[in-house]
Amino acid sequence: MRIISLDSIKGNERLAKDIVNENETILMTAGTIVRKEYIDRLKDLNIEYIYVDDEIGRGINLMDSLEFQIKEQCQKAVQDILQKYSYHKKSELEEITLVADEIIYDIMREPEVIYNLSCIRSKSESTYSHSLNVCALSVIIAFRLKIPQKRIREIAIGALLHDIGFSYISLDYKNINMEKCSDKERKEIKKHIIYGYSTIEKMSWLSPISKDIIISHHERLDGTGYPFHLKADKIKIGSKIVAVCDEFDSLVYGNLTCKMKVHDAIDYIVSQAEVKFDLDVVKAFVASVAAYPTGALVMTNEDEIGIVLRQNPKCPTRPVIRIIRDKYGKKPKEWVEKDLTKELVLFIKGTIVD
Repeated sequence: MRIISLDSIKGNERLAKDIVNENETILMTAGTIVRKEYIDRLKDLNIEYIYVDDEIGRGINLMDSLEFQIKEQCQKAVQDILQKYSYHKKSELEEITLVADEIIYDIMREPEVIYNLSCIRSKSESTYSHSLNVCALSVIIAFRLKIPQKRIREIAIGALLHDIGFSYISLDYKNINMEKCSDKERKEIKKHIIYGYSTIEKMSWLSPISKDIIISHHERLDGTGYPFHLKADKIKIGSKIVAVCDEFDSLVYGNLTCKMKVHDAIDYIVSQAEVKFDLDVVKAFVASVAAYPTGALVMTNEDEIGIVLRQNPKCPTRPVIRIIRDKYGKKPKEWVEKDLTKELVLFIKGTIVD
């Protein structure tokens, strides 16, 4: 199974997973053969990517990824809790702790897990998927930094709620790019942290660490962040962790910014270590994220095209790939697998947008 864009459909691909619209109505069921004439209709419904089973993706199971599992297990719960909260049922919000506990439990079962981004995200679910991704990656990093488990739980809860203030934003921000929008729009978007903190400030069940994450996850080491322009040691470790995870997920999925490929987003985070982001957090982040997600098409330094089959947990930049085109552009007679932790002179020089 792999993810392909609608623009890459040639016709006769077999769906590997149901296509569901914003109202959770099934538009096409798994196993359906996709025809080219379906493409425009799917685009009209804001569908950009689909899961397909084909020869190239044979043997790849994206459903094994932590991101996919957490999304399937927890997204509906997070969505329901936050929607109830937005309709003034504030007592319901404490249920978010159960989601945090479930994510921590999943990660503790596989402590050396590499976070592999392998999901499709629609605009309607971006807030909930984003919060889940930020939470899961924050928990992985916190474990790598050997933070006590009680503190990790508080970080997880803060990460799940870090963008709760967006429910009070007065404009439609889903298609806004912070670098290109007006000053008025930018100021309104930045208010989400104030709105969020104001609503949870007096909730006694939320720890000071969780509350600090909600108001401080946009602070940066050099003082260029907001709302207080805090610097370095004035920013707490939970907020430093969530700052990196929030920035990374936003860059990869194009949340208020231009989309980046995963490895480019990682490079950007690394370039800002000791400038905007804490160095220890960045080191733990780099060790925790697959630079080339499972199912991605990649180009090697020998001009071969491959597809990422699986990750090497102790070396997230050197996965196992299957060569699907040789350096002459020809399909091999038999599939060739290459483990980049063993093929030491071979490396990935970039990904190919499918």
